Amino acid sequence: AAVPGWPRASGVLSRRHWPVPYKRFDSRPKPDPYCQAKYTFCPTGSPIPVMEGDDDIEVFRLQAPVWEFKYGDLLGHLKIMHDAIGFRNTLTGKNYTMEWYELFQLGNCTFPHLRPEMDAPFWCNQGAACFFEGIDDVHWKENGTLVKVATISGNMFNQMAKWVKEDNETGIYYETWNVKASPEKGAETWFDSYDCSQFVLRTFSKLAEFGAEFKNIETNYTRIFLYSGEPTYLGNETSVFGPTGNKTLGLAIKRFYYPFKPHLSTKEFLLNLLQIFDAVIVHREFYLFYNFEYWFLPMKFPFIKITYEEIPLPNKNKTLSGL
Repeated sequence: AAVPGWPRASGVLSRRHWPVPYKRFDSRPKPDPYCQAKYTFCPTGSPIPVMEGDDDIEVFRLQAPVWEFKYGDLLGHLKIMHDAIGFRNTLTGKNYTMEWYELFQLGNCTFPHLRPEMDAPFWCNQGAACFFEGIDDVHWKENGTLVKVATISGNMFNQMAKWVKEDNETGIYYETWNVKASPEKGAETWFDSYDCSQFVLRTFSKLAEFGAEFKNIETNYTRIFLYSGEPTYLGNETSVFGPTGNKTLGLAIKRFYYPFKPHLSTKEFLLNLLQIFDAVIVHREFYLFYNFEYWFLPMKFPFIKITYEEIPLPNKNKTLSGL
C-alpha cells in the first residue's frame, strides 16, 4: 500500500514480518516534565516483597470497568475493562495488587501533543507496572471480577517478581491499538497492543512456565482493533520531522493528529469528531506511532471495533506464546 501524495521512502521495503515485534529497551528513561498526569501514577506503590519459598500464594484475576472510580459501570456496559492481578499470602494473610497501566492516562498514550515550539509530535506514552499492598475488594467485585485462578509457591512468586522487574525496565511504552487485516479468524495481525491486559497475560504465562497450574475458567479481555490493508513504514521522528525530513509527510501526520488534542470544549470536540470521521472513514487514513516509528494504515471496513473475547488461562504444558 502506498501513501497518497508521496513515494515510499527510498531504501525502505515493505516489512514482511507481521506482527511487528514490540521494541524493548535497555532501561526506562525518566519521564519528560512536560508530561503531567491528571491522576497520580501508582500513588501507594511499594516494592514487591520477598516471600518464603514454601509460602502458599493465591493468585486472583482482577477486572473492572476503565475509570470505574469516576464513571462507575458506564464503560463496563461497553466492555471496556481494566485488568490486574491480586495475590494473597495464606500464611501471613497479606493481600497485594499488581497492575500495568499508563503513567499519564490513556489519551496521552494514544495520541500526541502538538507543541508549537516543536516540529515533531510530542508523546507522553510511557506505561509501567504498579505493585501495592492490599486488594480493593469493592472496586473489583462491584462492577467487575475478583476470582481465584491459581495457587503458587513463594519460590514461584519470587521468580515472577524478578521477571516483572526486567519486563518493566525494558517494556516502557503503552500501545492502545491492535491492528489487523479484518475481523475474520486467522486474518493477518499487523500490530499487537501493549496494555494492562497484555501484562496480565504475560504474567500468567510466566507463572505457568514456573510451574503454576491454573483453573479451567473463562477469562475474557477487552481489545481495541483497527482494520487496515498492509501498513506502510514511514520512518522515525528524525527521518520524518528532522532537517532532511519529508515536510509534506510531516504536515500530513500533524494534520491527522490535530483533532485528537486534549482539553477541548464540547463544541470543539464535536467539530473535531467530524474531522476524525472524514480522515478515518471517508479518506480511510490512519497514522500509527509504534516502536517510536510512524506507519500509514490504509483503513478498511469496519475500521474500528472493541471486542471482549476469551483468551484462555495457560496450563503447564501449553503456555501462551508470543506475549
